[in-house]
Amino acid sequence: MSDASSAKPANPSTDICQRFLFADADVRGEIVRLTRSYTDTVSNHAYPPAVSNLLGEFLAAAVLLGSAIKYDGRLVLQVRGDGELNLIMSECTSEGAIRGIARFDKAPESEDFDVLTGEGLLVITVDSRRSDPYQGIVSLEGGSLAASLQTYFEQSEQLESWFCFAVDEEQACGFLLQQLPGAASADADVREERWQHLQTLAQTLTASEMLALSNEQLLNRLYHQEEVNLFPPRQFHYQCSCSRERTAKALVSIGKEEVDSIVIEQGEVSIACEFCGTDYRFNASEIALLFQDRGDLLH
Repeated sequence: MSDASSAKPANPSTDICQRFLFADADVRGEIVRLTRSYTDTVSNHAYPPAVSNLLGEFLAAAVLLGSAIKYDGRLVLQVRGDGELNLIMSECTSEGAIRGIARFDKAPESEDFDVLTGEGLLVITVDSRRSDPYQGIVSLEGGSLAASLQTYFEQSEQLESWFCFAVDEEQACGFLLQQLPGAASADADVREERWQHLQTLAQTLTASEMLALSNEQLLNRLYHQEEVNLFPPRQFHYQCSCSRERTAKALVSIGKEEVDSIVIEQGEVSIACEFCGTDYRFNASEIALLFQDRGDLLH
């Protein structure tokens, strides 16, 4: 590893996730760094800073979870609670597209995780094209998203895991350390000792270091005495899955009578995507054609 520095890299890699492995320990790690994909997500909404920061954590977490769970489709991480937020969710596809949203009735005033989320559940859904959807649920614990994710892996996957997140106005970063099934050592005591040692070093990581250091510098800062293999980065990007066709199908599902009443009252139907803000408009003739096509299909 190259020497770590406290200076911010001149040309840091953006919107990437990189895996790393230890040569003599059954432990793997992932580092995610989101810049434009994060800012594109939050710039579509007038979120208070605390909400933008928490959504950044959710985006980074979705990428980290996608690296830990093999899937072909999309992974959704969400919390519905009774706190200041009604909903906060992030989504990551196997193609590297991410998006997210937070909903609230009144602008949140707190920066505290428990106040923002309230009493709720953390739900992880894997919607795969090749198998039935999978859903994992865990109670919110420990006063942070990181602690709740650690509880999830301990309870559902029986894997020792450690998460850390750091977010500012420009980027959302995440760090995952996770124990693997025994390969480097069959001795349970040795495995646990190595895990505790690597985790203890990881826990010295600060938010400012995560935001300022490159991945190479960060690993050198933590594990300069270890043999670490850093894999090539995988790229991610912001992309909303909305479309005019999907919006049209949603209108048909509402029903002709209700949609016609909107056209009579407003002259057209306007639906804005709550994720990206794209406004889809349908005039009276387009609405008539939608339901005419629907009628042709039924007959």
